[in-house]
Amino acid sequence: MGDLDRVLRKYATSQKLMDRIRYTAETLSMEFERWDEQHVSGPSLYFLVVADVDFAHYTDPLGGNRWPVERCRVVSESTESFTKVARDVAFSCDGAVVVTGDGTIQEQMVRVRSPGRGEIGDAGDLDYPDWMGTKHLSALETSTREGVLWAVTLSEEDGRVTTFLDGSYQDYPRPEIGGRWRPER
Repeated sequence: MGDLDRVLRKYATSQKLMDRIRYTAETLSMEFERWDEQHVSGPSLYFLVVADVDFAHYTDPLGGNRWPVERCRVVSESTESFTKVARDVAFSCDGAVVVTGDGTIQEQMVRVRSPGRGEIGDAGDLDYPDWMGTKHLSALETSTREGVLWAVTLSEEDGRVTTFLDGSYQDYPRPEIGGRWRPER
């Protein structure tokens, strides 16, 4: 059994956690109605779901960017409060929001350093599609690191939501978000 398998088994609820985060990102994408306007940026999010709180060896604090834990400390506490805080953060902050495998949200938002050659999580052989910007590239690379369970992004440019796992990704362009449950517009 590989390290990632052990981590995922240890955090069997990580799929539910990732689904909640992705659903929130999709909700914010669908709520925003100005995607087609020139010079307008939509909501932007970057979540990392990690196995342990020991992520300092590949991240740096990103200034005053912070998740207001006094309003929402755990992803699963309340869908409504998590979505409200995510909406505020998506329009006012930059960097990755770190969530531990039990759903606890870390206050300090971070910048993630790229893995170096030969380092665990070396992302040297990953294929990057042309549409990926800096945030998406970071999430893809970071998803290869030991102890990173998932990454989820919401693109401020077009509302695309993407999930990342172990160097692979699943992309949800805005017109496809919600699938058969998407209300007709």
